[in-house]
Amino acid sequence: MTKSQSRQTFDMATERALQLDALAAVLPMDRRDFLAEILTDDDVATLRHLAKEGIGENSLRALASDLGYLEAWSFAATGQPLPWPASEALLIKFVAHHLWDFAKRETDQAHGMPADVATALKSQGLLRSDGPHAPATVRRRLSSWSTLTKWRGLRGKFNAPGLQSAVKLAVRASARPRGRKSKKAVTADILTALLNTCAGDRLVDLRDRAVLITAFASGGRRRSEIAALRFDQIVEEEPVPADPKAPDSSNKLPSLSIRLGRTKTTQADSDAFVLLVGRPVMVLQSWLERAGITEGAVFRGIDRWGNLETRGLTPQAVNLILKRRVAEAGLDPAAFSAHGLRSGYLTETARRGIPLPEAMQQSQHRSVQQASNYYNDAERTLGRAARIIV
Repeated sequence: MTKSQSRQTFDMATERALQLDALAAVLPMDRRDFLAEILTDDDVATLRHLAKEGIGENSLRALASDLGYLEAWSFAATGQPLPWPASEALLIKFVAHHLWDFAKRETDQAHGMPADVATALKSQGLLRSDGPHAPATVRRRLSSWSTLTKWRGLRGKFNAPGLQSAVKLAVRASARPRGRKSKKAVTADILTALLNTCAGDRLVDLRDRAVLITAFASGGRRRSEIAALRFDQIVEEEPVPADPKAPDSSNKLPSLSIRLGRTKTTQADSDAFVLLVGRPVMVLQSWLERAGITEGAVFRGIDRWGNLETRGLTPQAVNLILKRRVAEAGLDPAAFSAHGLRSGYLTETARRGIPLPEAMQQSQHRSVQQASNYYNDAERTLGRAARIIV
């Protein structure tokens, strides 16, 4: 490459970086320069178009991440950027590089992802494991690829019988069990231990206490929903009876509703909401009053000197708050993630005999099968079937 060509490439990457700055609120900007080098001008234009169309922030962030990986893989595997639309052969190649059989690899080194492709992806920090990818990751990236193809006004081969068959066979061959987003659920007893670590009167203690109890009590809200929560989504409601069986009792509890807006399972114009009742309301109100928050982001960063920042927390920050409190409670941070609050909420409702439809109203799960998995796990650990011999 000549000096002139090198300079032109640098200028193009710089221009893409500036365009990506407009998406700083949703994209992982710590990798902005990487994305600017990997993505094409058309890629950046597509992402900007999706942002204008109002696609969910979490979805846009995932699409950008997957697109960066796909472009890097394409360069490593073919020496060319992604073609739009991709051929069925290229899609099957992607599957073959990411889902393969450990046993066959021992006797056939050409099986799976080629060594030079793996080395190229590792050098960019995109590949950490020497083994096959999780089937869910491969399916998600294929889905992102399909979505981006449609948004370019093109028709892809993602429903081609050959690709569907290849995915099924590759998943069966990789024989990799599905992992949990959080190894352990944050059930009520664990939540109590975490809340005890932030029982102080510092601003950071009030915030972390409000983050944890709000996320759990509102049905196990996702970390992206907690990070994106705005003051105007919170509506004060009439106090409710402390005992649902005695609605006329004078003993009342404070109540708030949280209007969800756009989430993974709801649309921006939906009327979906969840309730906070009792102690969680008082904890959240204490945080808002102490922090003086009357508009904008509910949960915000706090600097090393204890000063409140104007910017809201990121989803990653919510996860780090939970892990830090887990460590302070003497538990293993590697065993928990923010998703443990979601799984913990449903596990706890199952333990307390709360009907699944009622729990799903609060958790806003769309899939009965997915939500019932937590119930089934709770029933199995508390039941007699595994206690034949003790």
